[in-house]
Amino acid sequence: MDSVGVAAAAPDAGPGPAWQSKCPWGTPSTTSISCSLADVMSEQLAKELQLEEENAAFPEVVAAAEGPFITGENIDTSSDLMLAQMLQMEFDREYDAQLRREEKKINGDSKVSISFENYRKVHPYDSDSSEDEVDWQDTRHDPYRADKPTTTPKRGFIGKGKDITTKHDEVVCGRKNTARMENFAPEFQVGDGIGMDLKLSNQVFNALKQHAYSEERRSARLHEKKEHSTAEKAVDPKTRLLLYKMVNSGMLETITGCISTGKESVVFHAYGGNSATEDKVIPPECAIKVFKTTLNEFKNRDKYIKDDYRFKDRFSKLNPRKIIRMWAEKEMHNLTRMQNAGIPCPQVVILKKHVLVMSFIGQDQVPAPKLKDVTLSSEDMKKAYYQILNMMQQLYRECNLVHADLSEYNMLWHDGKVWLIDVSQSVEPTHPHGLEFLFRDCRNVSQFFQKGGVAEALNERELFNAVSGLNITADNEVDFQAEV
Repeated sequence: MDSVGVAAAAPDAGPGPAWQSKCPWGTPSTTSISCSLADVMSEQLAKELQLEEENAAFPEVVAAAEGPFITGENIDTSSDLMLAQMLQMEFDREYDAQLRREEKKINGDSKVSISFENYRKVHPYDSDSSEDEVDWQDTRHDPYRADKPTTTPKRGFIGKGKDITTKHDEVVCGRKNTARMENFAPEFQVGDGIGMDLKLSNQVFNALKQHAYSEERRSARLHEKKEHSTAEKAVDPKTRLLLYKMVNSGMLETITGCISTGKESVVFHAYGGNSATEDKVIPPECAIKVFKTTLNEFKNRDKYIKDDYRFKDRFSKLNPRKIIRMWAEKEMHNLTRMQNAGIPCPQVVILKKHVLVMSFIGQDQVPAPKLKDVTLSSEDMKKAYYQILNMMQQLYRECNLVHADLSEYNMLWHDGKVWLIDVSQSVEPTHPHGLEFLFRDCRNVSQFFQKGGVAEALNERELFNAVSGLNITADNEVDFQAEV
């Protein structure tokens, strides 16, 4: 018997065990049908046979796969383009949700909020949102937002007949001017005029345009001036170069930082070095006084120097840098006079243009406190008063100088005695305003020590006579000042 006959006769052999009929390796229940070679090579036949085997082996999987996710009526999953669009739609939905969470986290309960609408993804295949729902957070389609002004065509008018509108129309011109404000400089805040449907006339727009240009030029001038001037706690490139040269030459070891600022100068602390070219001994700690190269903070500086015979011929108000150099030179000469007379004051080390290097009054980078900031006992306050009285007399009679700005702000307390600083404005008594400056100094000193509880402190008129020796007698202050 051949194999086909055996296979055909096997089911009739009798009722066998149950596992034989379900076993995939058992004897096939159907007879094989012969087919041609063309049918065997057919791809369609192979797909049908594979589908039949899958349906026979995995019927539950096929049933689950027939759900609405993959084989829906309106979605063709066999198209790669449709699958890519579905994946992109899902990614855009998750991206927009993340943006909304970040926007809510940043804004919180603030009345002024920011929006990420311009960064959201809008996909045309988003089927979750219904057409009836309106997302009021989407400001790009806000019905209450004013439209941007439409420009007129090249021919200069639109419309026909009575409805013609030219480029000179008041409404069109006003909206166009509002849109042109966006071209102003970023520093000139114009606000959201388009959102308010603002209509600017040509006169107002031209005035705003001129003002914006003026502010831009003024800002540029201020920036340039600040780059080429000594500002608060900073120096310009030329001054920085001078300081670098001092350090490189070995005169200064290092510059630590700023210790004081005033209306006329900035003071830095530095450690002295060893310079073989200088005859003077450089102190261990130095104070570098850099005079400001702008006269904005001290505009009345010229009255202290233009009438001084030492600098009268060299005074030029048209060149601020020359005035600053003369101002620094004047302080150097005044300090030298005071030092020769034995008055406690900083020792001059060197002068380079508008940079004056002096000895440091203090210790370990800590400057000596001003007399207004230190709390002295009654004995020390009395001792300080008599020291200042003696220094004022020495300054007037031996140095032939008037401090012209003497107060508790320009007197330091160090090593149990008073030190005088800031003598750049000091003038000689022969100056046209010399005695007026002396009377003002006497008033400041008398008021400070009288408030400090020094009973022996003289009033301003008595102190003026004690310092100057003029013995001016007057019944009141007005007559006294008139005689001065």
